Amino acid sequence: MALSRGLRCCQRVLAWVPVVIITLVVLWSYYAYVCELCLVTLTNPVEQVAYLIIFHVIFVLFVWTYWKSVFTLPLQPDKKFHMSYADKERYENEERPEVQRQILVEIARKLPVYTRTGNGAIRFCDRCQLIKPDRCHHCSVCAMCVLKMDHHCPWVNNCVGFSNYKFFLLFLMYSLLYCMYIAATVFKYVIKYWTDELTNGRSKFHVLFLLFVAVMFFLSLMFLFGYHCWLISRNRSTLEAFSAPVFQNGPDKNGFNLGFIKNLQQVFGEEKKLWLLPIVSSQGDGHSFPMRTLCEAQNPLLANEEQWGDDGLDEENHGYHEGSSLAMEMET
Repeated sequence: MALSRGLRCCQRVLAWVPVVIITLVVLWSYYAYVCELCLVTLTNPVEQVAYLIIFHVIFVLFVWTYWKSVFTLPLQPDKKFHMSYADKERYENEERPEVQRQILVEIARKLPVYTRTGNGAIRFCDRCQLIKPDRCHHCSVCAMCVLKMDHHCPWVNNCVGFSNYKFFLLFLMYSLLYCMYIAATVFKYVIKYWTDELTNGRSKFHVLFLLFVAVMFFLSLMFLFGYHCWLISRNRSTLEAFSAPVFQNGPDKNGFNLGFIKNLQQVFGEEKKLWLLPIVSSQGDGHSFPMRTLCEAQNPLLANEEQWGDDGLDEENHGYHEGSSLAMEMET
């Protein structure tokens, strides 16, 4: 018992190592840019002030979004998704799997749950003893069920889900902007150091290495940010991109795809003035989400309009369009 507690304690401490590494790199980049480049290398006062003002604006947004990504706790399902004591006792005492599944179906009827497991059963977490809300998954690292879980990120030592997905995206965006700004403003002085036009040895090392680190991080972050932009445009999480959510009618990778604008609003909200700030503005509570199939049921024309405007939906509904156009021709 004491050994397992010690191992868990060591695991928690080691989990902060990537965050410490990122923090140290950022602190060094701040020193190298502000002190070695702006205060030592630059000689034009106007250029110094301009560089420092723009740098600090980007730096504050970058650090702010990183802080929110790291320290915003993942949201867990409400108590209504947990099994009551009576239901838990009935479920655990029942040995027949088919009866256990029926018990879960009875409990899920009272909840806004539409997704299923691969074999069509109710999504139930044995470890947390709850019915999983749509898009909710159990994180083995955090040891909890996380609402709209995207993935567990070691670089923020946190589970990226409904509560902090917007912050994580903004962190990637401002990280890219931070690296791009540093690389663009430092490049000219790297050339000068390279051609011996400038000769300060200590500043030369910091400025050259600053460009190298900025370009390296920019390239790696560019692909990650681009991938998550694609996920937002389809209203999918990383987990859903690898395994399509299963509904009562079967798997549907575009089950939550409402069209580009509505997909964007799901993450960033309707108030555009808050989109670029790490302030909570996402729609909903993370327990239930609007689905394409329900929207089509309420307004059949909505499916056609969205599919013509969104290339990502035409594969699943190609046959539907052909059938609809054929029926219209026969009526005319």
